[in-house]
Amino acid sequence: MYKSIFATTLVAGLTLAAWSVPAKADLYMATNWMTPVHILNENPYQRWAKDVKEATDGSIEFEVHSSGSLVPARSTMQGIRDNVAAVGIVYPGYTPSEQPLNNVLNDLVFVADDDFAAAFAFIELGMSSPSLQNEWKRNGGLFAGGYATPVYNFMCMKPVRSLADAKGMKTRTAGGAQTDWIKHIGGVPVSVPIADVYSGLERGSLDCTLSDPTNLDKGNKFWEVAKSVTTLPMGVVLGATYVYNIDFWQSRTSEERKILLDTMAKGVARSQVQYHIGVQTALEGAKERNLEIITPDESLTSELQVFAEQFIAALPEQSIKVRKVEDPTELIQEYLGLYDKWKELAKDVDRTDEEAVYELVYQNLYSKIDENTFGM
Repeated sequence: MYKSIFATTLVAGLTLAAWSVPAKADLYMATNWMTPVHILNENPYQRWAKDVKEATDGSIEFEVHSSGSLVPARSTMQGIRDNVAAVGIVYPGYTPSEQPLNNVLNDLVFVADDDFAAAFAFIELGMSSPSLQNEWKRNGGLFAGGYATPVYNFMCMKPVRSLADAKGMKTRTAGGAQTDWIKHIGGVPVSVPIADVYSGLERGSLDCTLSDPTNLDKGNKFWEVAKSVTTLPMGVVLGATYVYNIDFWQSRTSEERKILLDTMAKGVARSQVQYHIGVQTALEGAKERNLEIITPDESLTSELQVFAEQFIAALPEQSIKVRKVEDPTELIQEYLGLYDKWKELAKDVDRTDEEAVYELVYQNLYSKIDENTFGM
């Protein structure tokens, strides 16, 4: 069995394998570039690590390294491959050349208006699609769970109610479909780091930003400067919550892999629930601070639908050209089918109830994964 010695050698350097000498209990390194209180760290890592330790009676223990202290965000996949960490959170957008198919899916979810369905479809496809599994394997990892950010909205200095209001607006985008959409509606896309958005809105170099509502009160504190939020659903961002070193995963017993699968179902459920609660809290707080919460009119919603249809139709050819992949039409259609499936499954679930969402994800996904064959 491989054992971790990183708890005692990390300061001396990251030159030894992450599990090489015996110990009474297995202590493994988990890497997360977010702060310990970030939704995508606290719920699927801090709480999850405690679940794993308890469920295994302490025989498996993860030491969670936060804020990129073990490996930085852009090097996480390499760190997992090289045994620096047994498991970590990975954003495929940081490695577009190495993970083109995952980035096709991240392009695609600009059309998503349901973050729960987007996340759970991504997990199901990522754990079942041979092409996606092989892409992770080529990079030295095993994908076993993912997340979707809340749906992006407009946050602006002026009200954006209609298509006419959006024309000419200098809007910060994260590139890709967001940039194409802003151009489509006559706006001016602006590429600046997220850390510069607050000052850009304040100084007038930006009129709007596309962002998920948790950025109103968390971290970026956009509610201190923005004047309005337009709840036009402009997609989500996908990422991999759990990517394992392959040797680590294959060295576990079937019972241990079963425990990891069960506890990961809780981790991904908690993340989406806490994101949902965070959105509600942020919008309520924004309203209390006199930001106008705007429902977009038909001119905006109908134009978004037109753009989405054109975008999906053009995505395969664009992906072949830009992402250098073989025709991804089948993968795209498979994801869209799973998205619709999960949207239906989740429509009546209380999205503030962690246990209810866990049962949804466990019964319809994780309980169906065979711990004897998955990732082996």
